[in-house]
Amino acid sequence: MKVGITETVLRDAPQSLIATRMRYDEFKDIVPTLDQVGYYSLECWGGATFDACMRYLDEDPWERLRNIRKLAPNSKLQMLLRGQNLLGYKHYPDDIVRKFIQYSVGNGIDIIRIFDALNDLRNLETAVNETVKQGADAQVAIAYTTSPVHTLENYAAMARHIEEMGATSIAIKDMAGIMTPRECRDLVTAIKGTTNLRLHVHAHATTGLAIMAYLKAVEVGADVIDTAISALSGGTSQPATETVVYSLEQLGFDTGINREKMKEVNDFFKPLRDKYLAEGLLDPKVLETDVDSLNYQIPGGMLSNLISQLKAGGQIDKLPQIIAETPRVRADLGYPPLVTPTSQVVGAQATANVLAGERYKVISKETRAYLRGEYGAAPGPVNQELIKKALGDTPRITGRFADALPDGWNEAVKEAGSLAHSPEDVLSYALFPQVFEQFAEEREKEHAAGEAGAPPSDPAGSAGEGATNPVATSVVSASGTRPPLPPSGNPGLAATVPNQGVKPPSSNVNQGRHLWLNYTIAEKYDVDDETAALLMAIVAHHMRVEPQQLTFKSIRER
Repeated sequence: MKVGITETVLRDAPQSLIATRMRYDEFKDIVPTLDQVGYYSLECWGGATFDACMRYLDEDPWERLRNIRKLAPNSKLQMLLRGQNLLGYKHYPDDIVRKFIQYSVGNGIDIIRIFDALNDLRNLETAVNETVKQGADAQVAIAYTTSPVHTLENYAAMARHIEEMGATSIAIKDMAGIMTPRECRDLVTAIKGTTNLRLHVHAHATTGLAIMAYLKAVEVGADVIDTAISALSGGTSQPATETVVYSLEQLGFDTGINREKMKEVNDFFKPLRDKYLAEGLLDPKVLETDVDSLNYQIPGGMLSNLISQLKAGGQIDKLPQIIAETPRVRADLGYPPLVTPTSQVVGAQATANVLAGERYKVISKETRAYLRGEYGAAPGPVNQELIKKALGDTPRITGRFADALPDGWNEAVKEAGSLAHSPEDVLSYALFPQVFEQFAEEREKEHAAGEAGAPPSDPAGSAGEGATNPVATSVVSASGTRPPLPPSGNPGLAATVPNQGVKPPSSNVNQGRHLWLNYTIAEKYDVDDETAALLMAIVAHHMRVEPQQLTFKSIRER
């Protein structure tokens, strides 16, 4: 029997272990070898990579994808998409979803694994429809979790609906590595008995269960499983590719893997792993087998980010309390699976509950949005007292939230302005406006520095009043050609000091605002300065901005 292997070393492995900080330049030389190993697919894009490329790595995520496509012409390239959330943290209009999928496939993606954090299939309809229309594999993933409302019967019914909605394959996505061998066997059997779709199984090694679950999965008919090359495997990542391949082949399964090429891949990543360990980017904590995850169900990426944020805020000693609070918050919210973005909602609220010293003393904007129904329907009953405290008389949403959203493409083209050089840039702006503006402005500066000493450009071509938006013309033709970089005409986001009648204690605007906000939070919530700073860091993380860019209004809303 043939069993395919999806390699995650370019996306989910580094996302789970080092918070998606692996640079393209660090792995580009091994991509041609990855192309020769014989994987079913290479997972290389989507998830948190898109945001992290611009925010932390100074990379264009679209350029990364195009480069991987060139270096791996024989491989199926796979990405992870959060349904109506795309790669962001809120629901986007249908026209943005369709455009994003068009350009993802156009730039090289073959398989789009699409999921919704709440398993609300209404939030997948547009993405599935457009993926099929573009000729790519629309793979719908069931976010696996356990709770009183997540039963085998419900999962089987969900699989039937996924096939009916037009998906071309299906996946089980076990983010926290909590699926036992028996549960995996029973779930794979139920899905294979319910649908005719190709079935992929994705799990994390967090609890040590994943490799046993994988063996049971293939025994009862799973078609493809996800693994990570051993140098970046284990812990919150996936089980080691080599171990899985050796085990399956000894049992008589054909993986199609070239072992010599697979060893070349691992030999390449070993020094990178050692480098990440030496730099502190790879925390040994995320490499541990953590059986407590069977109770708190925190997925790998969420845990590594939480550890990183707590260390940065000097509050790592609060980790056990936050981990213990997480399942309690999850129960209050109706047992959502802990996967982006609901993992961030639950994790941030649990952190706020612990740091504030009182449950729900501070209720984040994201928690309020979840309770209102902006993310979709909760899987189970939600704490009614919490709803009343968070929403008051605000009505809840019962339909598909995106149905109420106006089209966003034309507005995004207009707002991105001259900073956008292509339709892909407009999509980057639509998903992460502030992050893209900062990234694009740095790109403009680098371009200007590279042009220093060259003859001045024609003033008629400068970006000013009446200038043509380069995207407005390139979008129409979608020819794939990139217009020349125009001179920067957008000053970007100007820093503004909160207008509260208090002068920040610094002549530097950003520094002053940061100190002022820290003081205000400490006073308002009666916490010490370190806790206030960490609360600011959490809010900034969810807004995808630096703490120095926060305003009093943004703090108050969250």
